[in-house]
Amino acid sequence: MASKAICKYGTNCYRKNPVHFQQFSHPWLDTQRDDRNTATRDESAANASKRQKVSDCEECVFGFHLTKVNGIDDEYNRFLCMDIRDILSSKHGKLKKSIQFNYMFEIDWLIEQYDRQFRDLPLFIVHQEKADTRAELEEQCVNYPNVKLIRAHLMDPFGTHHTKMMILHYEHGLRVVVHTANLIHNDWYQKTQGVWLSPIFPPSLTSSFVDTSKTKFQTDLLEYLASYHSSEINSWCDLIKKYDMSSATVFLIGSSPGRYIGDSKSKFGHLKVKKILSTVGISDKVDSSWPVIAQFSSIGTLGSTPERWLTGEFLDSLKTTGNRPEFKKTFLKLIFPCVEDVRNSLEGYMAGGSLPYSENVAKKQEYLKSYLHRWKSKLRGRDRASPHIKSYTRVSPDMKHIAWFMLTSANLSKAAWGALEKNGTQLAIRSYELGVLFIPKMFGSEEFFKVAREQKLDGDGVNAPFSFLLPFDVPLTQYDSR
Repeated sequence: MASKAICKYGTNCYRKNPVHFQQFSHPWLDTQRDDRNTATRDESAANASKRQKVSDCEECVFGFHLTKVNGIDDEYNRFLCMDIRDILSSKHGKLKKSIQFNYMFEIDWLIEQYDRQFRDLPLFIVHQEKADTRAELEEQCVNYPNVKLIRAHLMDPFGTHHTKMMILHYEHGLRVVVHTANLIHNDWYQKTQGVWLSPIFPPSLTSSFVDTSKTKFQTDLLEYLASYHSSEINSWCDLIKKYDMSSATVFLIGSSPGRYIGDSKSKFGHLKVKKILSTVGISDKVDSSWPVIAQFSSIGTLGSTPERWLTGEFLDSLKTTGNRPEFKKTFLKLIFPCVEDVRNSLEGYMAGGSLPYSENVAKKQEYLKSYLHRWKSKLRGRDRASPHIKSYTRVSPDMKHIAWFMLTSANLSKAAWGALEKNGTQLAIRSYELGVLFIPKMFGSEEFFKVAREQKLDGDGVNAPFSFLLPFDVPLTQYDSR
């Protein structure tokens, strides 16, 4: 009989499915079982202690957090930080059902992140359509009759279902979580990830659906979900309409596969960002001297010259300030870890597996080197926590003020953000993505956020601008000539 392949998770394997143990060997279990059980008990006790207080900033004005990281000083995991168990904790209320949208799943691990009393509740998993993904998930779900798989249909083989969202239905309300982590153990362990946690929206007091939020968050969420063309997801849409989301202060930025023309052209992708920035209006003080910063964990094929897409239509959308034309060039700064950043990370070179940028593509767009800056996050204690977060922002030249900030699943690619076709009359998007856009006017009367320089937030948005903790350090550190 042929020997079984060794489990790829090594001593970190958490799988419980008997089929997994039939297919893969775990030779270390016999010799390490006692040590591992002791370590597991210690870790569980530590995690239980941590969960006694769900993030002390859960109710912060922005709802923006980083995930906790193993291997950094505890002080950097206390402020504006949470892990998946914090998100799914029973401390938020009695859960009735949930739906998880993501790219990668480890079902055994995901189920264990729910409090024990919630593990048998209805759980919907929205995944990409590809046959190998479906087969693997079906195998993982064999012992979980409460799990329902839902396919997300793709336009072509170059697209992915990359959205990372949770909708949690409680007895007393509904919560939306937009984040950047795959639902696998490694993504929540030693990487820098971002989470936006909505308020728990109460039931609506009206019998018919009315979106009273100033950002039209609920309308945009329903429009995004409708793009799946799924009866199961449509049932969640019916549920969402029964809740009052007027307290939402962020804009939802989605991408959904398709080719969009006419009024639909600005429904998704970078043109959605352009529409919001133009409609809401950014301060007159924001001009071409304010750089746009894009931070991401993957790079796609962007074209033979920067003008073909990157500093053309993409930057044109993100630099929008309203109806005021910009006559000078707006600078674009890109953050992507260099080899040294990866080598010195908590995961070492293994972190590079979550930072795809093929050599062949890189050779075709060498111009990108002049835009690139290193990953630095000393203020957040995450210099060595490799970024899987994706964030975009526009800051003042002195790096003291923020015109807007966006957390999203979308990497730097045309598949994620869309690319114009047919002389600009059509926007083609290949992937599902989702993010949230923070604009100061939605949080008060101030024109800007203030760049936070320490681990605290101040300001009230009326008499003084709110301070905002970026996930990376500013000013940026450019790549050296090597």
